[in-house]
Amino acid sequence: MSLKPGLYVTATPIGNLKDMTFRAVEVLQQATLILCEDKRVTAKLCQAYDIQTPLSAYHDHNGEMVRPKILERLRNDQAIAIVSDAGTPLISDPGYKLVRAARDEGLSVFTVPGPCAAIAGLSVAGAPTDRFMFAGFLPAKTHARRKVLTDLSSVHATLVFYETGPRLIEALQDIEAVLGERNVAVARELTKLHEELRSDTVQELVTYYENAGPPRGEIVLIVTPPEKENWTEDQLAQMLTDLLAENSVKDAARMAAEKTGMARKTLYDMALDLKKHD
Repeated sequence: MSLKPGLYVTATPIGNLKDMTFRAVEVLQQATLILCEDKRVTAKLCQAYDIQTPLSAYHDHNGEMVRPKILERLRNDQAIAIVSDAGTPLISDPGYKLVRAARDEGLSVFTVPGPCAAIAGLSVAGAPTDRFMFAGFLPAKTHARRKVLTDLSSVHATLVFYETGPRLIEALQDIEAVLGERNVAVARELTKLHEELRSDTVQELVTYYENAGPPRGEIVLIVTPPEKENWTEDQLAQMLTDLLAENSVKDAARMAAEKTGMARKTLYDMALDLKKHD
């Protein structure tokens, strides 16, 4: 395989080294340079797969200084890979500014897909997957964390967060306080030796971890969406009538769908019918 010039956004294992794809190995072996968060972490991966490509640190602290040099190399038709310490780059990791800058200049950007902790956790949690929202790490402080959760409280979708062991209990307590009694899955150390997934009501999980102590390792939190209310036809008609007073049929249907969790098309048809008979 001969690499075309461009930036290769390359996923790496989140724990088990055997999850490295054949294509990812080839890309890292043939690239001119590998950009990484921590050279010590990526060096272990390179050693495991006989990858001898030079490594260069690229992270939030040096991005502004290093980015122009990387873009210059891309302009000179080099193939450069970017990786994170684990998983898919740019998912709660630095790198999006480089991708955006490269694309703004018309430079090629390729994806080399692979492991992602958020998707891995979601796939085994047993939570609805038809609609989900990844919200990264919750804030460390209670006030800020509750504000974020309040902003997400009306989202009718499965919520996916990253969290740390020492903050897990407080995060679960705030989820219960703000979002109410939801089912939550705690996916810990995915693909690693001590992989664990514990799923229960948030209250039961708080009790469990208060007794067992905070878990170690990296954690994905999966929070199920709120239960859908049983809206009567009269209630829906009244809601849509109120919304139509100040909004278009399209916007009224969208806002009603966000509030009820119902299909937007169904509500659009109802709103259109109400508008015709107004």
